[in-house]
Amino acid sequence: MQSDRKKTALITGASGGIGYEFVKLFAQDGYNLVLVARSEQKLNQMADELKGKFGIDVKVIAKDLANPAAPEEVFSELQQAAIKVDILINNAGFASYGLFHETDLTAELQMLQVNVMCLTHLTKLFLKDMVKQGYGKILNLASTAAFQPGPLMAVYYASKAYVLSFSEAIANELEGTGVSVTALCPGPTESGFQKRAAMEDSKLVSGQKIMDAETVAKIGYEALFDNKTVVVPGLKNKLLTETVRFTPRKLVTKIVRSMQESK
Repeated sequence: MQSDRKKTALITGASGGIGYEFVKLFAQDGYNLVLVARSEQKLNQMADELKGKFGIDVKVIAKDLANPAAPEEVFSELQQAAIKVDILINNAGFASYGLFHETDLTAELQMLQVNVMCLTHLTKLFLKDMVKQGYGKILNLASTAAFQPGPLMAVYYASKAYVLSFSEAIANELEGTGVSVTALCPGPTESGFQKRAAMEDSKLVSGQKIMDAETVAKIGYEALFDNKTVVVPGLKNKLLTETVRFTPRKLVTKIVRSMQESK
């Protein structure tokens, strides 16, 4: 599948939202692609369109990343196909909304599997070859949620705090290796995210003008190739992440709670 002249990007959560926008950006720049998401039919349709329009190779891997075995299965399938991944976009993730003592435990454990465990596992698997070859790029989708606690989305906010901390730490470890790590930290974004989290009535998103997935992906894409470690799209979001550093933690938590509540 992989030509000598083209690098390959693997994108999780590739079938929609920010992930799909990343797919388009890499395809436009001539990268071969590995698309990972649950919907095989949708991925195959995307692959046919991309191959026809851009003349690239596209490998489809339909996996539910909430399954702990999925990262190893993805890695093994690519090894068997002799596909080397040069760029890893850990985009897949989701949230749940509500009081922690009332929310569904199974859903939250699956969320941690996707947002934290799978991201870590895939990074571990592909990073070794990147370091060995002296080139590679990893983008992990964090969030402005990473910078403070999030009542009514306690597990999600905590998962994104992990992604940010993890990304910053290994970015430091990898200095001088030719491999970079970028944490993309968008605020609320127009995608299917809010609907899946059942938080469409939250004051954080209801009636608010929020950034579109295409803009977020473009900012992340540019930051990835500029080797930036942390990027927060949008002036309002940047100000928010800076302000919380100088505000008492208890007050920040109360403010986030009021923003998260339903109208």
